[in-house]
Amino acid sequence: MTLTAYPNAADLTTADYLVIGIATCYTKEDGEVTEVTIAEPVPSAYLEAVLKGIPTSYQSLHGTTLGEVVTGEMPQMIAAAGAEVQFCSDFAERAFAAARTYQSRPSAQVLVPVGTTHTDVNYSTEKKRILNAKNIVSSEDNVKQHAHTHKVL
Repeated sequence: MTLTAYPNAADLTTADYLVIGIATCYTKEDGEVTEVTIAEPVPSAYLEAVLKGIPTSYQSLHGTTLGEVVTGEMPQMIAAAGAEVQFCSDFAERAFAAARTYQSRPSAQVLVPVGTTHTDVNYSTEKKRILNAKNIVSSEDNVKQHAHTHKVL
């Protein structure tokens, strides 16, 4: 494997570390909720929180390198993922961003070493991650301010 830089991420190489999480998420269409399994890069701060026991939609965490999951700009599925696993949106860009978090926190790289899988997490789907949720803002969402808030007294 060569240590070449990525065209849109010249500060990264194929040897840079990152963690890929396999998560249970949901999509909602016409009122129907469908379960999907996605692979997504996990930033170092969130990895540390997950390993401290916060509830997470991740079933497993996989230590890997950027070269294993992104070739050029094309995402590559990790070997441990099943056939039903899909890539998250903007996978390559998110992989680059996550890899940078491990560059700035090298101590996080030992939590899930390259080539290992961590499944001892507080897996929970109680709070469902809806991937295509739409946030519709209405005038009722506005905070009402006191009449004198913007007056000079």
